[in-house]
Amino acid sequence: MDQIILKIRQKLTAYSDPGIKKSSESFFKEGVKIYGLRNAAVHSMSRELFRELPDRTKENVFTLCEELWRSGYLEESLIACNWAYSVRKSFELGDIVVFERWIDNYVTNWASCDTFCNHTVGELAVKYPSTIAYLKKWAHSDNRWMRRAAAVSLIIPARKGKFPDDIFEIATIMLTDKDDMVQKGYGWMLKAASEAYQKDVYDFVMKHRSSMPRTSFRYAIEKMTPELRAKAMSK
Repeated sequence: MDQIILKIRQKLTAYSDPGIKKSSESFFKEGVKIYGLRNAAVHSMSRELFRELPDRTKENVFTLCEELWRSGYLEESLIACNWAYSVRKSFELGDIVVFERWIDNYVTNWASCDTFCNHTVGELAVKYPSTIAYLKKWAHSDNRWMRRAAAVSLIIPARKGKFPDDIFEIATIMLTDKDDMVQKGYGWMLKAASEAYQKDVYDFVMKHRSSMPRTSFRYAIEKMTPELRAKAMSK
């Protein structure tokens, strides 16, 4: 395992670019540890290295992911996200506990949060809908990234028309959240849900228009028809 992690870090270091590092840092308000590679290069490297793993069982992959998350580097976290998703066919109900711990302990920026939750956590929720109870618990967390995770984990399922009642419940829990990352997260979730349930999302945002943060409101109505958007924005 140590040799695999060492190889990953050597490759990331070898392909790092100070210019990309500087420009990437500008996308984050919070301090982020970055080697300096474009996302496409990281994802390509991730796939290549995954194919080289001698042991691709879920248990071994999760152990490697833990080491990558622990480093605090953005690029290593993205590889961990990709690798965890690569073993999705082996996901079990109890994996939500592992994912919860990773988010709570290691996620420190929107890129890691969204990459992990959109795909890996979202996939687990579809496979085991009972895990959405965890997302509702996360929505009450003191950790801003746990709260954002509660919403963005349902982005892809929402686009497919899944879990509307749970989506509205989570949005209600976080309705007046003061954190902009959380506001954007649940607004994005509602926007995704509007692709299948436009009228329901419209009714929800109109009902809560006076208390919903403007950021969440604008995200939620972004994909609605021009007529509904204009109506929603009218005084």
